[in-house]
Amino acid sequence: MVDCKFDDIRPFSDEEVPSAMDGLLKDPEFEKFRSVVLSGLSSEEFSSYCRQFVTGKGFKENVGYMVVNHIVEQSAFSLDASGRSRLKEDKPFTYISNHRDIILDSAFLNVCLKNIGHRMCQIAIGDNLLKRPWIKTLVKLLGSFIVKRKPDIREMLHESNKLSSYIRACITELDESVWIAQREGRAKDSDDRTQTALLKMLAMSGEGDLLDRFRELNIVPVSLSYEYDPCDYLKARELQAKRDNPQYAKSPMEDLLNMSTGLRGYKGRVHITFGSPLNNVLDGVNKSLPNKQQLEAVADLIDREIHRHYRLYPGNYVALDLLHGDAKYSAHYSEDEKSRFIEYVLRQVHKIVFEDGMAKDEAFLHQAILRMYANPVINQLVSQGVD
Repeated sequence: MVDCKFDDIRPFSDEEVPSAMDGLLKDPEFEKFRSVVLSGLSSEEFSSYCRQFVTGKGFKENVGYMVVNHIVEQSAFSLDASGRSRLKEDKPFTYISNHRDIILDSAFLNVCLKNIGHRMCQIAIGDNLLKRPWIKTLVKLLGSFIVKRKPDIREMLHESNKLSSYIRACITELDESVWIAQREGRAKDSDDRTQTALLKMLAMSGEGDLLDRFRELNIVPVSLSYEYDPCDYLKARELQAKRDNPQYAKSPMEDLLNMSTGLRGYKGRVHITFGSPLNNVLDGVNKSLPNKQQLEAVADLIDREIHRHYRLYPGNYVALDLLHGDAKYSAHYSEDEKSRFIEYVLRQVHKIVFEDGMAKDEAFLHQAILRMYANPVINQLVSQGVD
């Protein structure tokens, strides 16, 4: 039983699922969304299928699994995973991954977990993304817990403690795995770095020293690799907007556009790699260091594991060579693959529109997209000790 102090952030309980599902299926905004994502299924067929499942686990493992597989069929060439052998047993893990797509990172992870015979996980999602009531209902049906992104300053410590305690309770009491991104928000330039603030939050709960608190969470770094990021042009647009206007903040409609584009845009090959559990290397962290430096050391361990397990595609190497103006990594791509990637980047830059009078800096935008695809190569080389 989940402590009632978590009621405002936890997923729906099994007792709450039928009523929540009924409300969702009757919501006209959700039906509009469903008709786009599942265009081959009528409203009646979808409702009939959903009503077979009366628990959160049943909804997530069947409805969620079916919907995500449909998205893969419609917008990706493939979705697969490696590193299963590193998960020695099916026990609850805290999966920490890089962050590319608002919705699909965790959704793809859950599909892969089910495919390899492991339990699907609860998912951390920021309350800033719950723009409409039906979105909040849907994610809670799918086993998401809510991260309050900008609480009142007086509530910040309380909310962080509560989130930390909830994640730990999932692992130690509920016997459920969880997923959380390594940072708040997506890395717009794909330079993936674990925020020490995230690790500090995770360590707020529990007993013992800092490293003992991490050990109890069974942290597993996870690498997510997309051949194409359909939101790359939107991320580049945001990078220029922030460069030209430091006070720039995304509007609610921009978040919804990123979510929709991520769901429907073409992703090519998508690969998930499970890294080695963090507990295997935590003993290498010097416990005599101040906590701040221990947190930095743990973040570096997670980053190194994520970086070394990227699945790199031809476009990643093309991007790096184009940035450097050479052909150092040409063994990793053909001339045809290079030409196709160059054309792809030009098409993505062409999509970018500024509606607020801001001048479009095509050279900057082009370079920004190239960096998104090149940074995983750079970081993997560094993780391997290659200059």
